[in-house]
Amino acid sequence: MEKSQLLLMQGISKSFPGVKALQNVDFEVRRGEVMALVGENGAGKSTLIKILAGAQPADEGTIYINGQPKDITSPKDAQEAGVAVIYQELELAEHLSVAENIFVGREPRTSLGLIDFAKMNRDAQQLLEQLQVKVNPRTEVRKLSIARKQMVEIARALSMDASIIIMDEPTSSLPTTSATMENEVDVLLSLIVHLRDSGKSIIYISHRMDEIFRISDRITVLRDGKLVGVVNKADTNPDRVVAMMVGRELEDLYGTRSAEEIGQPVLELHDLNGISFHVCQGEIVGLSGLIGSGRTELALAAFGYMPIEKGSVSVSGKQLGTLTPESAINAGIGYVPEDRKAKGLFLEKAIRLNIAAAMTRRMCGRFGMVQPEKERELARYYIDALGIRTPSMEQKARNLSGGNQQKVVLGKWLALQPKVLILDEPTRGVDVGAKAEIYNLMHKMVEQGMAILMISSELNEILAMSDRIVVMREGKYMGTLDAADADEEKVMALATGTAIGV
Repeated sequence: MEKSQLLLMQGISKSFPGVKALQNVDFEVRRGEVMALVGENGAGKSTLIKILAGAQPADEGTIYINGQPKDITSPKDAQEAGVAVIYQELELAEHLSVAENIFVGREPRTSLGLIDFAKMNRDAQQLLEQLQVKVNPRTEVRKLSIARKQMVEIARALSMDASIIIMDEPTSSLPTTSATMENEVDVLLSLIVHLRDSGKSIIYISHRMDEIFRISDRITVLRDGKLVGVVNKADTNPDRVVAMMVGRELEDLYGTRSAEEIGQPVLELHDLNGISFHVCQGEIVGLSGLIGSGRTELALAAFGYMPIEKGSVSVSGKQLGTLTPESAINAGIGYVPEDRKAKGLFLEKAIRLNIAAAMTRRMCGRFGMVQPEKERELARYYIDALGIRTPSMEQKARNLSGGNQQKVVLGKWLALQPKVLILDEPTRGVDVGAKAEIYNLMHKMVEQGMAILMISSELNEILAMSDRIVVMREGKYMGTLDAADADEEKVMALATGTAIGV
């Protein structure tokens, strides 16, 4: 029997200066289902959700909940209508307890008007038990893992009697590999299924097709602000959904590159904090390991950003002396950080300024003044070469999609023409179409002789893109696998210390 309709957003349109974010979109969610909402970055997903959450007004259209029109113009209106949003950046007070976060602004009171902490803790405990979450309600939120923090957000939604729970990229910051069968992603996805089975409706936004096909009932696809279609999960497959998202078939997500000979070592780590390996010209080396294995810390040490306990780094056979980011850059090392927003971009600055950021000295004229025309020429070149989608090079980096932000960071480092590029989680938080474009760019870089060291938590990405795979565990080197002979089981055996001889 088909479930009844709970939510209908009908004829929703929204425009911003120069951009039609949504054009006459219909969006329906049934009672007790997980509706996946997918599309490339910039497709209109966030705008649609912000309208439902009362964070932005629609230009046109009507929202119906339980068949009744709802005038949602503020987050308070959304809450009263039974809508709760769990954003990618969690909105919790780290210094407060779990119970205090769940009932913030709605704390139970004693007859004297004081907060009734005993009742608040009891009520929080009941909600956590309902979610099958073993967390002490008196624990400070700052002491919880990200997954547990998300569960506190879910408990808060239940405390407000929300019937529609929106989850925006809830697993993007969770570990995707684990030494145990039940990792944090598994726990969260199981909880979502539990909520659905208890009658809640979930709107699930994610770029991860494996998650979407694991928990969703139906999938709504947006592209360029328009509704492409709604499909039952049972009647489609990931390739078809991706084709709906990008408007074309992606024959090979990871792409291929011409069979060029691997050259001489470019980047060499000599017992660097106890680890030694090299990356050759025209080669992609994947650096793999579980969360906490020390991958990023090692790469930052090689870039001169973290202290070196022992060992050294060589570039093209020349050992670097005192290692700092400046000396690493001068030697030909580039670094694209894991967190592009916090460490890779000046979000409030124009694309032009971001691409030229590492080239400031070379942009100066005779009297030390930056020459805007040189900046524009450089920005124009990399916008075209990398396919950065933007109405103008003066667009703020903040206003770009995740994939285009990542391309701007790549452009900044490619402008320096590095010999070796360290890419830390190069496709985190970008949609599948942008992933394919970034993989293609990586292939072109190594075809032109660059060496790439890629850190990734996605094993499929590591296996598909690497020529060799270096595996770490708890800050130690565990082994190197040739990609032609590697598989998920072998990588995980090294990462968990269960490989023979480890």
